Amino acid sequence: MTEKKNTWSQRFESALHPAIARFNASIGFDIQLIEYDITGSQAHAKMLVKTGIISPEEGEKLIAGLEQVRREYREGKFTPGVDAEDVHFAVEKRLTEITGDVGKKLHTARSRNDQVGTDTRLYLRDQITQIRHQLLEFQSVLLKLAEPNVETLIPGYTHLQRAQPLSLAHHLLAYFEMAARDWERLGDVYKRVNISPLGSGALAGTTFPIDRHYTAEQLGFSAPYANSLDGVSDRDFAIEFLAAASLIMVHLSRLSEEIILWSSQEFGFVTLKDSCATGSSIMPQKKNPDVPELVRGKTGRVFGHLQALLVLMKGLPLAYNKDLQDDKEALFDSVNTVKVCLEAMTILLQEGIEFKTERLAAAVEEDFSNATDVADYLASKGVPFREAYNLVGKVVKTSFAAGKLLKDLTITEWQSIHPAFEEDIYHAITPRQVVAARNSYGGTGFEQVRQALIAACDRLKLAQSYEPNNSDF
Repeated sequence: MTEKKNTWSQRFESALHPAIARFNASIGFDIQLIEYDITGSQAHAKMLVKTGIISPEEGEKLIAGLEQVRREYREGKFTPGVDAEDVHFAVEKRLTEITGDVGKKLHTARSRNDQVGTDTRLYLRDQITQIRHQLLEFQSVLLKLAEPNVETLIPGYTHLQRAQPLSLAHHLLAYFEMAARDWERLGDVYKRVNISPLGSGALAGTTFPIDRHYTAEQLGFSAPYANSLDGVSDRDFAIEFLAAASLIMVHLSRLSEEIILWSSQEFGFVTLKDSCATGSSIMPQKKNPDVPELVRGKTGRVFGHLQALLVLMKGLPLAYNKDLQDDKEALFDSVNTVKVCLEAMTILLQEGIEFKTERLAAAVEEDFSNATDVADYLASKGVPFREAYNLVGKVVKTSFAAGKLLKDLTITEWQSIHPAFEEDIYHAITPRQVVAARNSYGGTGFEQVRQALIAACDRLKLAQSYEPNNSDF
């Protein structure tokens, strides 16, 4: 325990109780930040040389020593335990073992408070870039699934009741648009992640003549924080990321719910392929939609982390408080959850489901989802829409009671409802015509969907060609 005691200043007369040391330690999870910590420390060492705080020779030793720590970690030779408390102390201790007393100079003009803030931002910056790439892959698969299904019809629902038939491609493109917003939203969050707290010190800056703009530039940040108190205590960027991650999970969960319904015997719209489904331990006939069910379930984890971080922050006085140690587990788990769910759903769409086109075609013939088109037909003949709406409502009621669909009514029956009906009513209410006629911008009409697909492909190519550049955010 003597070694643990020496971690702190001579202000302390005894070491931490072993149980408190374990409780206090974050090395078990913040070890994920080690390479970011090393990168940030190398930039800090360069700045100390540039400003004359340490000599060039000392700077070279620090940078080389830090690179050795990175190498040892990658090779599995450096595995700090709970006695190191956190990743920052672990790296500094090993550096000092490698370089001697010069290693003790690395912490000049900085605090763990600005150090952990820097590491977390470097980590999240990389993760946002990776998740955005995954979103583009997800969108690409949606487009590949949509392209051959422009004229495949699927029932559209409101209140989970049959509403109007849709182009299946149109339905899939709705999720493309959601993912596009997610991609854009993460780009916006990136702006506020990409600010450097390094050099803020514990809370008040430092007496040393440091150059914060230099370290920010070295690390690819757009700028340093303008206020040292804000720099060490701000976690808005983490909350914003968790909010954006929550919306990604909302969208994945909504699609998951639809796939779960579609794969049920009651709907029968899709078949799950063996590569993306499991069976029952006692019911051999079952094929379970585990992937979308897990995505739906994991969504709650990300929501919970967002709420936890909001509650964690709401009562914290300035500046740093130990409570902030708990931001990382929420952040790390949310990042991992979003990434594995995006990967699983992309694979599921790409190779795990097959739409049953015959069942879909039959489904759109089985209901009264063409009723609005009957009202539109009358309106096009000069009948006021509200009057037409009421007339059709009565027709649906009587037809339903008689066990007949609208397509089964004779022309005599139609004309008894209103003399404006002619033989062309039968064409107007066929599911294919019902869909094709909705040719307003953004609608499900086949020509609109084809145009939407072209536009979506162009937008995706533009996003895929985009190379992250900090100056662009």
